[in-house]
Amino acid sequence: MTTAATDAKDEGSGAHPRFAAALEELGLGELHSRIRRFPDATRTAAEAAAAIGCELSQICKSLIFAADGVPVLVLMDGASRVDVERVRQELGAEKVTRAKADVVRETTGYAIGGVPPFGHRTKTRVLADRSLLDHDVVWAAAGTPYTVFPMEPKALVAHAGAALVDVRELTS
Repeated sequence: MTTAATDAKDEGSGAHPRFAAALEELGLGELHSRIRRFPDATRTAAEAAAAIGCELSQICKSLIFAADGVPVLVLMDGASRVDVERVRQELGAEKVTRAKADVVRETTGYAIGGVPPFGHRTKTRVLADRSLLDHDVVWAAAGTPYTVFPMEPKALVAHAGAALVDVRELTS
């Protein structure tokens, strides 16, 4: 696929073409009509929740970390922070850090702020925090900082190939 084609938006839904293709491959083509595109960016969970009109915790953040240098995707509710130490323990890694922007794009094919929970350029290990299951529907990025889609959390976790874990930072 050419760079121009890769960077172009899917005309039907506004989703990134790679993500639109992933929906088709997963048998989720009906989701195209549910993708919402906003004129202003929804790069952060707070921006997305405000644009959608949902609770912050109903946003599914797709975050890339490096576990001993290997990218791993962590799906987290928008109101919580990832506890890197809990991720390290879950993976049995020596060291876990936030991945740099170039690693995120290289691994997923998407820019930070638009990374969806599936449909990535490369296959990575995926962890999903159980907090996502607290809602009937969550919203996640559709491959661009301007597009989101709704999905039932258990289905999202399954389509992402994620292991359910407890990696959210605990508040006191």
